Amino acid sequence: MKFKSIYLSAALALFLASCGSSKKITATPLAINTTITAKKADLTDTQEERWSHLDLFTDTIPGMSVDRAYSTLLQGRKATKVIVGVVDSGVDIEHPDLQGVIWTNPKEIAGNGIDDDNNGYIDDIHGWNFLGDINHENMEYIRILKKGDDGSETYKRAKAKYDEDYNQAYSTLQQINLILKADESFRKLTGKENYTPEDLKTLEISDPNLDGVRDRFMMILSQNTREDFIDNINSGKEHYNNELEYHLNLKYNAREILGDNPDDFNSRGYGNNNVIGPDKDGAKHGTHVSGIIAQVRNNGIGGDGVASDVVEIMAVRAVPDGDEYDKDVALAIRYAVDNGAKVINGSFGKYFSTHSEWVYDAIKYAGEKDVLIVCAAGNEGAYLDKNGGVERYPNDNMVTGPEFSDNFICIGALNNKLTEKGLVAPFSNYGKNNVDVFSPGMRIYATTPDNHYEFLQGTSMASPNAAGVAALIRAYYPKLSASQVKHILMDSGLAPNMQVQVGEGEDKKVIMFSEASKSGKIVNAYNALIMADQISRGK
Repeated sequence: MKFKSIYLSAALALFLASCGSSKKITATPLAINTTITAKKADLTDTQEERWSHLDLFTDTIPGMSVDRAYSTLLQGRKATKVIVGVVDSGVDIEHPDLQGVIWTNPKEIAGNGIDDDNNGYIDDIHGWNFLGDINHENMEYIRILKKGDDGSETYKRAKAKYDEDYNQAYSTLQQINLILKADESFRKLTGKENYTPEDLKTLEISDPNLDGVRDRFMMILSQNTREDFIDNINSGKEHYNNELEYHLNLKYNAREILGDNPDDFNSRGYGNNNVIGPDKDGAKHGTHVSGIIAQVRNNGIGGDGVASDVVEIMAVRAVPDGDEYDKDVALAIRYAVDNGAKVINGSFGKYFSTHSEWVYDAIKYAGEKDVLIVCAAGNEGAYLDKNGGVERYPNDNMVTGPEFSDNFICIGALNNKLTEKGLVAPFSNYGKNNVDVFSPGMRIYATTPDNHYEFLQGTSMASPNAAGVAALIRAYYPKLSASQVKHILMDSGLAPNMQVQVGEGEDKKVIMFSEASKSGKIVNAYNALIMADQISRGK
């Protein structure tokens, strides 16, 4: 009898636990019904490292209420692992905060040189590298110019863009070199490596050109250390050197390294299985994106992933330093779909496309297989809608038409301040028709190669924040379709009724936040899970 009673108790406990995992959520969704006082104080270091997980109501920070969702909605609930395909620059799968969440192909035997699963990719253990040993690439409009003047409007637009960008890169690099030369002179004259405004103020300078930039240096150094200032200048020099050497170089052809014809979609199987890429530094972007989604939560190091407990990251390398090829993107999407991804994050994009139809077909293919594609809106502070808007690829409407598939969601970037000038990240693209929803993208803390962590920003960071919430929904409510998850992200968000500044420089303007995207909302994990629960129960 004693054995029987223990058995019955265990069985009852198991039954109650299983019921608890599918218990109806009765929580009330968050809503902005009153004016919320914006946070005036600067974020603490801890808040800044994880602000996207915080809450507009308890923290007065426009995060996604991820912590609230975990602490009040998800405890005791069961989830199904979700594979998230990260189509990016490569992923440092050796990073300690990612090692435990990297997808492993169960149908492939590592290192045997055989295509065990007959998918066309040999030893694709953790994903595939469609770029091979390529790090740097041309911009797409350079590839168009290389093919010659065909008299088309596309060629004329490409030529105008090249002239503009080349002149800007060349002139900016000249200015950077003058700044570095002045810095070298100031170091020699002061005898200090890290001189201060006070050091410059008392200098006797005979060179009128050097004396002419003294005040500018003093102003900058009143707000930054000399070391930080020059680090930023050197980063700019590296960027513009790369622009001239690779991105805008009409004589540079990186595809020769790979040996593939990017205009032949039937030529497959190129690349290799090194999903990190030829060097880890080049995988910084993809490693950071992966960390936002999946770095380990609450381990006391680095940042926290939105969905680390329920996801596996499939690394698909297809995004170089420069513009991605349409062929690589299309095949990368198809690879992720065919190998089980239920969410694909695409933190990339460009403004010219020579084979957009291949990508459109891949998006449709993903839709047919019930896979959600989450894509960054872009970082030019541009208005994306037609009639004066900017064309951006990939998209789900062939630039000007109606949406052709309901499995693609475009994400704009938020800043961490609930103010007119602080809510929308100034670099974020926007548009009532072509941007679907906003999520955190300013100064996001996540994994970078070689066991490091950094703050990076961009719609590239906003997209994986939204993708992480999508993965949570698909993990806890696996019967919901990709289309349903897309609309949950859009419909369940918070809707600040306020004016916001969008764009940068001469293009900046003030609009209602409701006009910045189709939904007019901010992704909110707490609300999204409540809505997912309701829809899954047919309500």
